Amino acid sequence: MSMIFFACVVRVRDGLPLSASTDFYHTQDFLEWRRRLKSLALRLAQYPGRGSAEGRDFSIHFSSFGDVACMAICSCQCPATMAFCFLETLWWEFTASYDTTCIGLASRPYAFLEFDNIIQKVKWHFNYVSSSQMESSLEKIQEELKLQPPVVLTLEDTDVANGVMNGHTPMHLEPAPNFRMEPVTALGILSLILNIMCAALNLIRGVHLAEHSLQVAHEEIGNVLAFLVPFVACIFQCYLYLFYSPARTMKVEPLANPFPHRSGFSVFTSDTNKAASGEAV
Repeated sequence: MSMIFFACVVRVRDGLPLSASTDFYHTQDFLEWRRRLKSLALRLAQYPGRGSAEGRDFSIHFSSFGDVACMAICSCQCPATMAFCFLETLWWEFTASYDTTCIGLASRPYAFLEFDNIIQKVKWHFNYVSSSQMESSLEKIQEELKLQPPVVLTLEDTDVANGVMNGHTPMHLEPAPNFRMEPVTALGILSLILNIMCAALNLIRGVHLAEHSLQVAHEEIGNVLAFLVPFVACIFQCYLYLFYSPARTMKVEPLANPFPHRSGFSVFTSDTNKAASGEAV
């Protein structure tokens, strides 16, 4: 009867999976434990050495030395001594096959997928070979576990790690402040009118100078540009004023107080917040 269902090798510092066994189990419970193992791998740096997390049907065991850790999903009937003996054997096989430089430079998941062949052989050996043939190895591991017991993790410990899967840290959402812009003042309206007048004046003078330069000489093209460039700048400034500012108000305003009925959140409408919000100029 199989007691070791799944095994993988990960890099401790970032939880990158380096290799894993071929998975033939697709039950919902097993897939849930696979997710727990994946999320726990991201936090192995917090638990150096050996550790276990046990549930009703499955248990996770891990053993890390240096920057390489081996993890396994086992049946609850699998003795911890056998599981850690399996993980230590797997660790020695992996470190003998790949040097630390290759392991440190690995940038993609499962960069050493060919190691699956060795994982399957070692897993088959521990699943189907009698314990009497591994008695010396098991006794050695048992003595080590007595001297230094493994870290015992709860299921809640593995659930917490789900928030940092794939390198994403948990985010605490808070309502965004209300950035509603103040009404346009008389000074702002005057600024817009002056911009329109300057643009019109630059356009008229530029067109008039262009007609004159085409009739007389071509050396005055620089003077024409001297009026047309400010005209374009004034038009662009008017465009930003008329269209861009209202668009910003429409995008930002709905974000304020996204949870109006949740306790623990409040919306501040004091004068200091209004001063911190954007103003149209």
